[in-house]
Amino acid sequence: MSAKARLGGLRDAAAVPGEKLRDWWDTAPKGARWAVYGLLFVGALLLPWSGLAPIMSPDAKWSSILFYPIGIYVLLAIGLNIVVGYAGLLDLGYVAFWAVGAYSMAVLGAYYHWSFWEILPIGIAMAAISGVILGAPTLRLRGDYLAIVTLGFGEIIRKFAENSDYLRENRGIDNVPRPPDMSEAEIGGVQILEYGVRDARPYYYLLVVLIAVVIIMVKRLENSRVGRSWAAIREDEDAAELMGVPTFKFKLLAFGLGAAVGGAAGVLWASKTTFVAPDSFPFILSATILAAVVLGGSGNLVGVIVGAFLVAWLPERFRGAEEYRELIFGAAIVLMMIWRPEGLIPSRRRKAELKDGGGGSGHLGAEVAEVSK
Repeated sequence: MSAKARLGGLRDAAAVPGEKLRDWWDTAPKGARWAVYGLLFVGALLLPWSGLAPIMSPDAKWSSILFYPIGIYVLLAIGLNIVVGYAGLLDLGYVAFWAVGAYSMAVLGAYYHWSFWEILPIGIAMAAISGVILGAPTLRLRGDYLAIVTLGFGEIIRKFAENSDYLRENRGIDNVPRPPDMSEAEIGGVQILEYGVRDARPYYYLLVVLIAVVIIMVKRLENSRVGRSWAAIREDEDAAELMGVPTFKFKLLAFGLGAAVGGAAGVLWASKTTFVAPDSFPFILSATILAAVVLGGSGNLVGVIVGAFLVAWLPERFRGAEEYRELIFGAAIVLMMIWRPEGLIPSRRRKAELKDGGGGSGHLGAEVAEVSK
């Protein structure tokens, strides 16, 4: 048996438990599903438990990295998955929408003294408008051309901030306000609604609630006419248009919604760091979030969350390895793409597309060779 055949056999064997779990989930009653959702939500709230710190993050403060990078990466990956995983549009400038949300928080909070809860919807709206402004003239492009345009947009936003006196150039904007303390509610010795400097847990809890709201919104869209239209565009945009799908409208909607999620992440992140500067939004961050989406399983929400968690957590877990930690992280990603090119937890549709020789993400570029041969 050849090495390629053995590798394929290992992949198939590893996929069996996951397929059985999916079969059970597809037929599970609604009550059981909501019970699982509730347990997962509670589990996410319990993650900052100090007993996990020696295992998960021996060289850094566990509660801090749970908020950033882990929590923020998860939210950004969910937003980018709308664009890349559902609609099949390659966006290499996604960090720009995060920057728009962060600068909205910084400008309105530090300059005009608005509160966090007033700025949050404004930051989301500003990021969504930015997505529409980018998408309207460019979404008629496909593949590599669209990728280059979005890459340029991300760099334009960063360079604009670097050269804008109003945004204080490279000096950045400080004194960004935090969310207001809302009560003295306490759980496990943590005042969950008191947003101070040292304790990142209240910010993490707020982020978990925001992620849950976004997940509910995304799942409802995925199972609606909008989600089916995105899937048709991703698989074959020309065929979708011939069948009457208004492709441009739905691609623009994907860009706007994905940008809005990125903007929400930017607002919350800026309120925690209380300082925003152009150096916080490099291109490599867009590439990292895209890697998280592909690694976890483009188009599958659970896979994307797992991929973002691993991409954010692994470098922090091996921080003690100093210069070797990035090498270990890169090697792990390369091995995963060889072992499971469809991602850790791919959607069934995405897996079928890859098996048939398609990239499974519309016009992202070259076709992916069939891995079973």
